[in-house]
Amino acid sequence: MLAYLQLMRLDKPIGILLLLWPTITAIWLANPHPPVELVVIFVLGVVVMRAAGCVVNDYADRHFDAHVERTQHRPLAKGVLTAKNALWTLLILLLMAACLLFFLNALSWMIAGCALLTAMIYPFMKRYTYFPQIVLGIAFSWSIPMVYAATIEQFPLTCWLLCLANICWTVAYDTEYAMVDRNDDIKIGIKSTAVLFGHYDKLIIGILQIITVICLIIIGLSNHLSFIYYSGISIMSLLFLYQQWLINDRDRTRCFKAFQNNNYVGLVMFLSVVIV
Repeated sequence: MLAYLQLMRLDKPIGILLLLWPTITAIWLANPHPPVELVVIFVLGVVVMRAAGCVVNDYADRHFDAHVERTQHRPLAKGVLTAKNALWTLLILLLMAACLLFFLNALSWMIAGCALLTAMIYPFMKRYTYFPQIVLGIAFSWSIPMVYAATIEQFPLTCWLLCLANICWTVAYDTEYAMVDRNDDIKIGIKSTAVLFGHYDKLIIGILQIITVICLIIIGLSNHLSFIYYSGISIMSLLFLYQQWLINDRDRTRCFKAFQNNNYVGLVMFLSVVIV
């Protein structure tokens, strides 16, 4: 059982939280008083789809993970579980996700199909492109228009600004994550933005973080949000500065700590919208 929990990364909830914060932020932006059942459906959907994404990722990387220090103890890399075990787990998770869709409208189903396709191809992108982080950003952002489809069946400017903010933020924090494995990835031929950006990694991460903040400020102005919201954006900016300090020397441990710090960024973003 533990091996399956590790395969779905349920023992490491940081990925769930990073997907959850923008999703529930979108829910409260679309409707300041959302129905409880809608929140439950999307929270469960986040957990299930993130788990499915992790299974696909480990299946795709099962021949590479053993050569990377951070991933060499994953169940498929160690041989604790087989590829067949992973595929059956994936099937069960996708069936669970499909059951959740029955509680949403048809427009949501269409977007969910796009989200599924992106999530399934993401793990293979690191073999063919240096921009798998962008694909991950798109995969992590489909839940935002899906929320708007399920709530108001429209896609206002706020929806797309939040998508852009989330894509930039995801690329930034996943580049920090990829900086941890950069040396191993170069040796085995795995591509990432961390490999591509090279010595410009900190600068580009900073630019992406600035774009994220700008998008969120425009959202605040468009929706006439209060000073509490902007206080939250200020705290997010300080957290981004802290991350820049952490990754300054590109130490693996500090880069991973910077990645984990983004959980607080997402939490502050969500609270800024809810408290308003």
